Amino acid sequence: MSDARNEGFDDFLDAVEEGEAYYLAGPEGDGSLPPRRIDPATGSRELTEEPLPDTGEVVTHTQTHVASPGFADDAPFVVAVAEFGPVKVTGQMRDVDAGDVEIGQEVELGVERSETNDERLVVFYPTE
Repeated sequence: MSDARNEGFDDFLDAVEEGEAYYLAGPEGDGSLPPRRIDPATGSRELTEEPLPDTGEVVTHTQTHVASPGFADDAPFVVAVAEFGPVKVTGQMRDVDAGDVEIGQEVELGVERSETNDERLVVFYPTE
């Protein structure tokens, strides 16, 4: 486990753990996750923190059987991309069998620890 703090990303994980997840909104309403300093759509530095919706929807997923060394002890696991309002978030699915993960499935955001290195990571829990 690393003691180094990744400014922006660790702030986001802290907010998720506190039930106050947020995204960074650009001046035209597009969204990004921290750490982001410049809106990729407009080049503006005027980003505002907006509340992330409580639930998202899985838009794609895959099961990993042979993981990189940083996640070797976590395998097998399902990685999904879920859309939470204007942002897409990548995380590991939890509390669901791999065969039961579906496109369109509603999920909630959470934070857990990797079995491999005890680092925090973004996870999704099915709402049903």
